[in-house]
Amino acid sequence: RDGKVHYLRFERGETIGEIEVIGETDKTGTVINFKPDPEIFTETTVFDYAILKNRLRELAFLNRGLTITLEDKREDTKKEEEAFYYEGGIKSYVAFMNRTREVLHEPIYAEGEANDISVEIALQYNDGYNTNLFSFANNINTHEGGTHEAGFRTALTRVINDYARKSNIFKEDDENLTGDDVREGMTAIVSIKHTDPQFEGQTKTKLGNNDARSVTDSVFSEAFSKF
Repeated sequence: RDGKVHYLRFERGETIGEIEVIGETDKTGTVINFKPDPEIFTETTVFDYAILKNRLRELAFLNRGLTITLEDKREDTKKEEEAFYYEGGIKSYVAFMNRTREVLHEPIYAEGEANDISVEIALQYNDGYNTNLFSFANNINTHEGGTHEAGFRTALTRVINDYARKSNIFKEDDENLTGDDVREGMTAIVSIKHTDPQFEGQTKTKLGNNDARSVTDSVFSEAFSKF
């Protein structure tokens, strides 16, 4: 920064010494080196390449246009190196997850923002019966779902049923499709960015913000209705 390279060291949450200038540069940015502390990482301090690969690839999908490079320089490993970059973002993520399936159409994509909440959704149906729905809040995989996922589910079911009614696909006495019906064979990614996410559940992987429900519903409803 400001043409200088600044250096600071931390150990167990405390600074070690003062910040110091150790060189000059024409670049900006931050390099972080860290070594896992066995007092904190009590199960293992050895990195698993496959786990890192899956997580970094996921982050590259969730952050369109970002390049993440993973390089293993350990002496006792295979010296693997990979770079992850996806111009299509979560559209590419859905296609990746459906790569071994017979897909029925190109991925559908929706994005929008309201109340300082940004929403991205991609979905694609395949010829299978299983539902693969993954939701994220600020890049955190919300395994237990939450309000953003609920907003998407509600909008998906409502829009499909509304379309079927307006297009006379349903007869007058036909019942509406259920949520399980419309999600059969679906692969979908719901990703939101929230300035103040509230996580709930045993593992803190369930989003509890009520405003996320309505924003996700409205953003997806508008785009999916047009589709």
